[in-house]
Amino acid sequence: MDKLREIETFVAVVAEQSFAGAARKFGLTPAIIGRRISQIEERLGGVLLVRSTRKLDLTPQGEEFHRHCKVILTRLETAERLVSDGRKYATGHLILSAPAAFGRRHVAPHLPPFMRENPDVRVSLNLSDHITDLVREGYEVAIRLGPVIDTSLVQVRLATNRAILCAAPGYLRERGTPLVPADLAHHNCLAFNEYGGQPRGWHFLVDDRPVTFRPSGTLSCNDGEVLAQWLREGRGIGWRSLWEVAAELSCGALVTVLDDHMPPGYDVTAVYPVQPHLPAKIGLLIEWLRTVYARPGYWEAP
Repeated sequence: MDKLREIETFVAVVAEQSFAGAARKFGLTPAIIGRRISQIEERLGGVLLVRSTRKLDLTPQGEEFHRHCKVILTRLETAERLVSDGRKYATGHLILSAPAAFGRRHVAPHLPPFMRENPDVRVSLNLSDHITDLVREGYEVAIRLGPVIDTSLVQVRLATNRAILCAAPGYLRERGTPLVPADLAHHNCLAFNEYGGQPRGWHFLVDDRPVTFRPSGTLSCNDGEVLAQWLREGRGIGWRSLWEVAAELSCGALVTVLDDHMPPGYDVTAVYPVQPHLPAKIGLLIEWLRTVYARPGYWEAP
């Protein structure tokens, strides 16, 4: 809470261009405002503001810190509105982007019931595996798999998923079960080709250290659903996400291997541009998907 108070103070000082103006905003004295700024600079080990008799100037470090502070405060505000606006009536045209295979399975089926609950909302869904630029391409919200590093976007976690290495039982009976990642050199690895977005290989943990394996096999594809089908047919071993093959794992059509060497799980997130007021249509859709994904057994369903 102290850090948040300092951030609010710093942003207010920059906006008001004076300690006195920020002090009036918070009902404090300029001395207290100055003390908070000094505490920030002392903790960060650098000067953020250059003070003169007429104005305050941001140092380069101050400009960078100020940019991130504004994002933090805006995200806090939008997070609070995500709950309050979600109770309001939603209207308008919602333009949504999602990864192709995930969108077909886990976004598109949930839009018609969402629209029945919100009849004045229209949704345009675009399925694409390239990372969309929301502002430039005109999207209001996007579904992302894995880490999001764009600080201009608000991120809301919808679910947690994980990667698994799996194969059909028949394939493993014929070729053997790998015990360590190095054993995959003797297997037919079904992987994305150069058009499929996974050129860096498969990632594992060996003795708690990251290891990358370059898969090689007789079949490759740029489409994850084709790879999953080949796995079901027993044509090789492959790296997939749990959301793609959970039903097959549940019924035994596929089994996992090297579980102790798999990396930690990743988040399924909804992202949208930082904005002062979150439209109810965005907040309601995010809450709808989050509720659906949290249903017991959802990811294991066919």
